[in-house]
Amino acid sequence: MHYNYKYRLTPSEALEEELLHHVDTCRQLYNHVHHLLNEADDIPARYEVQGRLPDLKTWWDDLGDVHSKVLQMVVKRVYDNLSTLKAQKENGRAVGMLKWKPPREYRSLTYNQSGFELKNTSGRPTLWLSKIGEIPIHLHRDIPENATIKQVAVKREPTGEWYATFGIDVNEDTPEKLENPERVVGIDVGILKYAHDTDGYAIKSPDFIEERKRLERAQRDLSRKEHGSENWEKQRQVVAERHSDLKRKRRDFLHKLSNYYALEYDLVAVEDLDAKGLVELPGNSRNRAGAAWGTFLRMLEYKCEREGTYFVAVDPKETTKECASCGVKTDKPLWVREHSCPSCGFEADRDANAAWNILSRGLEDVGVGYSESTPVETALPVDTIVSGKRVVETGSPTLKERTASAVSE
Repeated sequence: MHYNYKYRLTPSEALEEELLHHVDTCRQLYNHVHHLLNEADDIPARYEVQGRLPDLKTWWDDLGDVHSKVLQMVVKRVYDNLSTLKAQKENGRAVGMLKWKPPREYRSLTYNQSGFELKNTSGRPTLWLSKIGEIPIHLHRDIPENATIKQVAVKREPTGEWYATFGIDVNEDTPEKLENPERVVGIDVGILKYAHDTDGYAIKSPDFIEERKRLERAQRDLSRKEHGSENWEKQRQVVAERHSDLKRKRRDFLHKLSNYYALEYDLVAVEDLDAKGLVELPGNSRNRAGAAWGTFLRMLEYKCEREGTYFVAVDPKETTKECASCGVKTDKPLWVREHSCPSCGFEADRDANAAWNILSRGLEDVGVGYSESTPVETALPVDTIVSGKRVVETGSPTLKERTASAVSE
């Protein structure tokens, strides 16, 4: 299986200057290839453009300072971006042309297959990069012994910090999925309650109000500075740090929650949400973007694959309207938070009802051994009121117990 392991780098001033030189050279090569493709009548194959790199070095001296594999990955990056634009256009999205990269938008370089090595110099781990040198690295967790490092991406974050992301392949067999999963769960995601599952747990969304207020204050202060001045640059750094703090806390929550579900269950059913499309809808888009549903589902998917757990993304259409007990559809506005079926009398929390429907569809899609009745019928009497039996506060001891085995990645 393929994983990405991210580590902090602490280069000296001389090494940081060398890294910045390499990154900027790659940026200029990116723009050169971009211009070349724009001028061409027919776009040449990627390997044809890569084959021209040795000739470019004869008159472009700076290219000789950068490892050859890094230069090849720059060309690949241009073609990957073109492929992404093409795919979006085919999906009906309005896309423009590939853009020229200014310095602030190009901050990384990639070593693929060769040109890098993890070393232990005088008892301290370092990352050796060809034509740059040895950079101290904080290996806060070990790379598995049975892993092969395929590539290393070195990036400078807006905060000024440097990180190395290792792309590794682990030589291990994926656990086989059970033919008849016993521990199954359906999850309905939201904003006030981030996740409501069929076990009755309602996980409250993490409270980042203070972090957002600090970020907004920093952004207001930045807007008052003269653009490009020393004070502006200092405040820009503060804004970047506020963004980084908010992002780190959100991802920590998502990693722990997704890891819990992947470890505790044999089958996890979720909604196949168009997270990007939901954010683009008018009204409350900020909260929808902050919920990061797409990121949560991606984390949950690869963690389920790693643990041998079924991950099923079902059609979310009318999961809220449909009664989990009898299937009758009942329209209800967003402000109505309880489900009450006029046909069978089944009552439940709105999100709990949706979670049961998601689980029913997930079991049907997978076709695993399970009762032909709906899961809610096999678990609860019709007249039972279903809601969140435990509303779990983010950061509470209960949530910490549930995510104690989670590894923040």
